[in-house]
Amino acid sequence: MVQAIQASSLSLFEVEEKFKLQRVFDPALFLEWQENLPSVTEAEKQWLDQVKADFLSLEKYPLHEEIIKMAVLSPLLFFARFFHYPFYPRAEVEVKIFAEDEGEVINGRVDILIVRQQLWVTVIEAKNKDFSLLKAMPQALFYMMSSPTIDKPIFGFVTNGSHFAFIKLLKRNVPQYILSDEFSLNRQGNELYTVLSILRRLGELVTE
Repeated sequence: MVQAIQASSLSLFEVEEKFKLQRVFDPALFLEWQENLPSVTEAEKQWLDQVKADFLSLEKYPLHEEIIKMAVLSPLLFFARFFHYPFYPRAEVEVKIFAEDEGEVINGRVDILIVRQQLWVTVIEAKNKDFSLLKAMPQALFYMMSSPTIDKPIFGFVTNGSHFAFIKLLKRNVPQYILSDEFSLNRQGNELYTVLSILRRLGELVTE
């Protein structure tokens, strides 16, 4: 009998075990978030300053993750031009992976999936601001592993509204993933500038 498992219930350990995933820590394997980053205009910085100010005002209240998407994620995706060709955004996409040797089907839904030519190139996983980004990592990695892309890196982006991180997945014989630094709206300055710049860089890479 096939056992159904919800992706949201998986721990990071379980995802690593099921997919034989290895986390690596060599920064040279994930230079995409560090080098050749596109510039952000002064006008865009002003908009992002307003996005940060709005979020810091809203976070005083209990927030549903849909509010987080509207307040923070939507402006980032807009300025990164992920709502424009050749990208195609889809929401609440159902994903299934069948683990034949274990008789399991893992079900999940991607919050926002950015598609280019039917390939999953960027996975966006939003989580309530009360959750650590570590809570989003297992789901994001599960979705990325379900991508049909094999010969190219797959990039992911997770946020809980106030914190942001990027993931790079390499589907080798032994799949490996590496994380970027974590960015936060609770620090001095506005790290949304860098987050937007990285999103743009990843967008450039997957359309080359």
